[in-house]
Amino acid sequence: MINEYIKVEDLTVSYDLKPVLWDIDLKIPKGVLMAIIGPNGAGKSTLIKTMLGLLKPVSGEVIFNNQPYEKIQKQVSYVPQKGTVDWDFPVSVYDVVLMGRYGYAGWFKKITKKDKKIALESLEKVGMTPYKNRQISELSGGQQQRVFLARALAQEAEIYFMDEPFQGVDAKTEKAIVELLKDLKKQNKTVIVVHHDLETVPQYFDWVTLLNVKVVASGPINEVFTEENLSAAYSVNKIAAAREKKYVG
Repeated sequence: MINEYIKVEDLTVSYDLKPVLWDIDLKIPKGVLMAIIGPNGAGKSTLIKTMLGLLKPVSGEVIFNNQPYEKIQKQVSYVPQKGTVDWDFPVSVYDVVLMGRYGYAGWFKKITKKDKKIALESLEKVGMTPYKNRQISELSGGQQQRVFLARALAQEAEIYFMDEPFQGVDAKTEKAIVELLKDLKKQNKTVIVVHHDLETVPQYFDWVTLLNVKVVASGPINEVFTEENLSAAYSVNKIAAAREKKYVG
């Protein structure tokens, strides 16, 4: 039996009366690194946005540690897709990371020495300290992603949602992100990641949810990441490609 830390129950979301997610039920334990995978249009990003209260469902609810999101939102951090962010906004790398502390300080309260120290430590963890005074628009895509991860770390959350954090980054940045994920797991944080690369799922994660409008399967990698479940979530062609590239053992 799963010791549920996050529970999604009977969740349905639609756009223009067309269901994007249908009757979603999920039980997620504390301290897992969970990938959400599925084909394009499966509703992966929609699922985490709805869990975060950014989209309103037609029906259903999401409970975090026996509480609604509104009660625990300071404990939740979100790294959006890189393409949804306005990178031309005139703000420095350090200021972006410091935004992660506003949940504690409040937008109109004074930032403390502790907040500044945590922001600098977060930049150090992602290797971006030398760039702290740069404008965010001057960075490469991989560097920008690191800054947003540093902001998430500065929040010192218990639950992290990340929407395709590996998209468009270089190998060095991908390795740095993986190390961060593993470090968060060591701290017993819960990390939920929308992911698209099947090859790396067993390497990076210990829990997986296969989604295609409905939940196909969800659970530990060694139980759920199977050809049968992948074939239910993807097309036959996708499975043939996965088998050929040895994505699945």
